[in-house]
Amino acid sequence: MTSQVSSPAEHADGAVVGEQRKPARAKETRRLDRVIIRFAGDSGDGMQLTGDRFTSETASFGNDLSTLPNFPAEIRAPAGTLPGVSSFQLHFADHDILTPGDAPNVLVAMNPAALKANIGDVPRGAEIIVNTDEFTKRAMAKVGYAASPLEDGSLDGYAVHPVPLTTMTVEALKEFELSRKEAERSKNMFALGLLSWMYHRPTEGTEKFLQTKFAKKPEIAAANIAAFRAGWNFGETTEDFAVSYEVAPATKTFPTGTYRNISGNLALSYGLIAASKQADLPLYLGSYPITPASDILHELSKHKNFGVRTFQAEDEIAGIGAALGAAFGGSLAVTTTSGPGVALKSETIGLAVSLELPLLVIDIQRGGPSTGLPTKTEQADLLQAMYGRNGEAPVPVVAPCTPADCFDAALEAARIALAYRTPVLLLSDGYLANGSEPWRIPEVDELPDLRVQFAQGPNHTLDDGTEVFWPYKRDPQTLARPWAIPGTPGLEHRIGGIEKQDGTGNISYDPANHDFMVRTRQAKIDGIDVPDIEVDAPSGEANTLVLGWGSTYGPITAAVRRLRAAGENIAQAHLRHLNPFPRNLGAVLGRYEKVVIPEMNLGQLATLVRAKYLVDAHSYNQVNGMPFKAEQLATALKEAIDG
Repeated sequence: MTSQVSSPAEHADGAVVGEQRKPARAKETRRLDRVIIRFAGDSGDGMQLTGDRFTSETASFGNDLSTLPNFPAEIRAPAGTLPGVSSFQLHFADHDILTPGDAPNVLVAMNPAALKANIGDVPRGAEIIVNTDEFTKRAMAKVGYAASPLEDGSLDGYAVHPVPLTTMTVEALKEFELSRKEAERSKNMFALGLLSWMYHRPTEGTEKFLQTKFAKKPEIAAANIAAFRAGWNFGETTEDFAVSYEVAPATKTFPTGTYRNISGNLALSYGLIAASKQADLPLYLGSYPITPASDILHELSKHKNFGVRTFQAEDEIAGIGAALGAAFGGSLAVTTTSGPGVALKSETIGLAVSLELPLLVIDIQRGGPSTGLPTKTEQADLLQAMYGRNGEAPVPVVAPCTPADCFDAALEAARIALAYRTPVLLLSDGYLANGSEPWRIPEVDELPDLRVQFAQGPNHTLDDGTEVFWPYKRDPQTLARPWAIPGTPGLEHRIGGIEKQDGTGNISYDPANHDFMVRTRQAKIDGIDVPDIEVDAPSGEANTLVLGWGSTYGPITAAVRRLRAAGENIAQAHLRHLNPFPRNLGAVLGRYEKVVIPEMNLGQLATLVRAKYLVDAHSYNQVNGMPFKAEQLATALKEAIDG
């Protein structure tokens, strides 16, 4: 593994990018420090693939980046309708960035629905590339356009580039033995080629990707590559695109190392594998497919070579039941789900609390309640994670703050679960899961040692001198009970959900013992060693603290940067550990006159902070299925400072 930032001519994986095609004649090239591009079209137009490929080439070029995929919940939403619009937004820059951007500088609209659904986010003066072939009377009427927006003057404030993408794609592929419908499917590659020319993106990686993706259908691979090249050549030769743009690599942003682009779900998957290797335990995933967590099941199923076993269960309850059984058997056990699945798994999570076994419960949060908004993001499962079980069943809660941070959060959740013999809830969300950013691949010696010792023999001496094994005799430091693997001679013990007697693990209905066990389980969670929260307050003169958790980190930090650039004093702190809270959190909160907590819910962390620390925390909330925008947060925080 190299220890240098990849140069612009290298992929993050070290592969050399091919030479760019040279324009036949000189065109103006403008230098930009950042760009926000949004691809939008029908859910069948390949916008996610287009955005993903543009992102991959941008990552290989060395830009910092952040992405926001946004797509319908339906597998194939009605074509040409507003609910069927799928989009992918990419923000890339020559400097450190934190969000996918508030508003696109460039909108690629593949049809009238895509234009209408997204035009409200596009600022005046921005560039709009429209596929004019799709602006038929029928298609426009379907989304409520009485007249063509390309002709009625409504887009006069924008730099509109009308491009007959469909026609040009079909023409470019006429040498292939494809039907018109088959040829039209490559129009997203034409658009990708055009944008790749506009922003000087590498091209060889995409061509290799297409060859691999359609290896069993070489004619389709060749057609897509031809469409991609045709789009690039169109940008090079057409008079409509007289300017191309350069965004230099963010070489000063990244510490030295080897980088790759990574999504939150992929980072979580790699973090779980790394945790199992560092713990020297087999990784077992018992899961049921659910949006937006399914990609973790898909990814982990590819890694049997690392000792990973994946089980796609018949339902959520079976998935966590199998995982808990694997934990009893000595595996690093994981179950993945979203909010509705956590509700179904709640009884078994309570059983894991009673059994005191390590178990990772990964909740990729989405809009709720019930089935809610499967493909949209939300942070509304915090109180469910804290209290969503019968009885006193405390569970540690950990939350990553960026897509790349999901790797470290997985390691931290595993550390807590293994050291304290407890289920741990990890709260990611759809924004982190599907979004991506550059990630520095860590060296193996940077990873924590997570190895544990299984019980090997008797651990208690009775009054008569007999040596016995007590399954609930606790470590005095962590209060963790021993982990006894089934089949180990002499370590037979009871399991089940009925209350255990302290020490012996025998069934007990004794009131005093139950009170003791409840308090002991709570004390174990309260005593978990977590780092102090760090406060970012450069001036030391701020009276307002903005406190966040999870995926709000990017928008909050971007908003704080804007305010500081405008001369405002504001402090920022972000929570990874939500149960237990860092020990210094109360003292930190007490130093500020105002505490503002932005959340993608109706104030769940604010409720916890108010209850525990008696702090008059102010909530700023949003539950529209989309992440905060930096400008929106900056305005709200400025009002809090001035209020």
